[in-house]
Amino acid sequence: MFDLTGQVALVTGSSRGIGLAAATALGRQGATVVLNGRDGQALQQTAAALCEQGIKARALPFDIADIPQATAAVDQLLADVGKIDIFYSNAGIQHREPLLSVALADFERVLFANLTSQWALGRHIAGHMVKQNYGRIVFTGSVTAFLGRPGITAYTAAKSALHGLVRQWSAELAESGITINAIAPGYIKTELTRKLWDDAEFTSWLYDRVPQKRWGEPEDIASALVFLAAKESGFVTGQVLTVDGGMTACM
Repeated sequence: MFDLTGQVALVTGSSRGIGLAAATALGRQGATVVLNGRDGQALQQTAAALCEQGIKARALPFDIADIPQATAAVDQLLADVGKIDIFYSNAGIQHREPLLSVALADFERVLFANLTSQWALGRHIAGHMVKQNYGRIVFTGSVTAFLGRPGITAYTAAKSALHGLVRQWSAELAESGITINAIAPGYIKTELTRKLWDDAEFTSWLYDRVPQKRWGEPEDIASALVFLAAKESGFVTGQVLTVDGGMTACM
């Protein structure tokens, strides 16, 4: 068990799926969790449900792809609570289309949401963490940065670049008391992958590739996040922690 009492954690894309599991796990370790998503009403309901479980939670609706809106929301949060100790940059989008037919506009949209906006908001928050000489920043990467898959060219490009960003940021911010890491999920049951886990043929293929022979669950990612968010992981930075049931470890 890691004690996160007194810490403030902002989790983007936390109204459901991996983000919600992550926020719940951080809250159960004592952190005050700030939920983010675009639907303010749904976010308030989710925060209320967490509060009923004894978790300190509040909602902060904004679209991470709207950089001025996102940075303004974070500034208001900092004015209200004074700090952000943990930032889990999890929000993202997907677009599935073959390489030779995907439009440039769709490629740029996915790249912006999954890389540029993560960079912009993460840098903004890092600037405040430097002042407090402490921080934990974790991004959601992907095994697709290691294993190509047809039909997701923009997503793969964004996640590959995000892994590089983690290493580069860690070199710049290490002396500021901030760690920068990423979690690269394998195939996890979320709304983003619903079309895949509803496909019996794909699931059969997946079980042949994953030694544990199962889909991952959001809680599998949340457990890894708690470690990377804790003070005890202070010597771990610039790393991409793969959580995939052994998929990338085997031929």
